[in-house]
Amino acid sequence: MSDRADRTRWTPPLRRRPRRDWATQTPTWREARPALIADALKRASARPSGNWYVVGASREVPTGGGPVGRTVGGVEVVLWRSGSGELHAGPGACPHLGAPLRDSRVVCGTLVCHWHGLALDGGSFAGWDPYPVHDDGVLVWVRLDAVGGEEPSERPVVPVRPRAGSGVDAVFTAIGRCEPEDVIANRLDPWHGSWFHPYSFVDLTVARSPRGEEDDVFVVDVSFQVTGRLVVPVRAEFTAPEPRTVVMRITEGEGSTSVVETHATPVTGESAGRPRTAVVEAVVAASDRRGFALARAAAPALRPLMRRAAGRLWRDDLAYAERRWELRSTGRFPG
Repeated sequence: MSDRADRTRWTPPLRRRPRRDWATQTPTWREARPALIADALKRASARPSGNWYVVGASREVPTGGGPVGRTVGGVEVVLWRSGSGELHAGPGACPHLGAPLRDSRVVCGTLVCHWHGLALDGGSFAGWDPYPVHDDGVLVWVRLDAVGGEEPSERPVVPVRPRAGSGVDAVFTAIGRCEPEDVIANRLDPWHGSWFHPYSFVDLTVARSPRGEEDDVFVVDVSFQVTGRLVVPVRAEFTAPEPRTVVMRITEGEGSTSVVETHATPVTGESAGRPRTAVVEAVVAASDRRGFALARAAAPALRPLMRRAAGRLWRDDLAYAERRWELRSTGRFPG
């Protein structure tokens, strides 16, 4: 009886929409007011981060693997795991003669410099002190107090995600010539979606804009383009929980509770003439459909497809962010 009831309640995830040309959609430039976007960006920038920076996917630093190197705010960082899987991070230069530790080896959970064999077990050594690090199960965060300059916090601001083990996650990373605020501003402009990304989004409407500090949410109705005239309509919320993060969470429709986290991590320091920023985007897809267990089982095959889809979007969105930085840096920014 319950199976029959389930079949009665079942609804197809896809919808068929009327054929419409790109140029006939309703312009959104009047709604996308520069002052509104600037205010949302200002509020996000004022929130504390505790000096935490996303540096990549958890699975990029595997147990039994070699060290991984990153640069955050002009600071070299090296990461590795002990034999038990404990994550370590610290300065990327060997305290002996400055060898790049990202090119060294991990032996029985100890980082061994390939120049002269100096061994680091993750604890302090003369001239080398570890950085606080956090693995949230999807992403790796490093705390760099000298770069952030804020009051440090014990843990980063990790967005709420679908229950662990219930979703499929994939992480995409790209680097652009801009600053983190340009990436965040792009994400706080949902109105560009259907115009700039017609291959992915259609019928986008911002149902509600932020109303201030206590109600700082963009509510968006949008359909994800699948193929031809087939789409998946959803309602989503965009929030900025800290200065370098914007979260899109599906609240209604197919994949409810799924999130897309966009993290902007500075690669270069503040004095760099040509700044570079790493976009680290985590997609955590979830569904209450019974067949979604097959998707979880096929996660290794799905992740490259998810990253490819994110890469297509960020090819355009980085052009947006880079253009914004170019205009700001030359005093030509509109608004």
